[in-house]
Amino acid sequence: MTVVTSVEQLNALYGTPGDASLVKVTDFLLPEYRTMIAASPFVALATVGPEGLDCSPRGDAGAVIHIEDERTLMLPDWRGNNRIDSLSNIVRDPRVALMFLIPGSNTTMRLNGRAVVRIDDAITQRFVMDGKHPRSVVVIAIEEVYSQCARAVLRADLWNPEKFRDVACLPTVGQMLASAKKGFDGVAYDREWPGRAAKTLW
Repeated sequence: MTVVTSVEQLNALYGTPGDASLVKVTDFLLPEYRTMIAASPFVALATVGPEGLDCSPRGDAGAVIHIEDERTLMLPDWRGNNRIDSLSNIVRDPRVALMFLIPGSNTTMRLNGRAVVRIDDAITQRFVMDGKHPRSVVVIAIEEVYSQCARAVLRADLWNPEKFRDVACLPTVGQMLASAKKGFDGVAYDREWPGRAAKTLW
């Protein structure tokens, strides 16, 4: 078994990045980058803290993130499971990474920056969904942003309906919970989940 132990080894193995891989990186939103991010209803938010790393899915009924200006983004924190893993990390280590997906587009957007969690009314009251406001808003200062080539999404054939999995062949969340905790009533969880989700989406 051969294990890579240095960046020098990686550079020797992969060679020099192409010009497009380097010139695309900016520390602000180009108009084209702004258009792409504004079109995204889904983002994966990666954070780091003393306990390790976390990556959390975030979605919205429209643009998942608000573009305040060319260097600042705002991500309202809508209802979830209250684990607050991402938020707990941010208040201890502001570094964040985001990857935006746009249904139907094979191009993804990547962004690195530093974030704070704000809870003042001046910012939370700017966001409303179904008559509700988020309890907090993650404000992100952009350090670098760039487009990601389409190869990964093309290989996955991600948006091809013919490749969608039959969810009936996958375990339900209730089944996974019952497997994780002896005695957990997974059947009841699955039965009640649709109604609970409809009432607590925001």
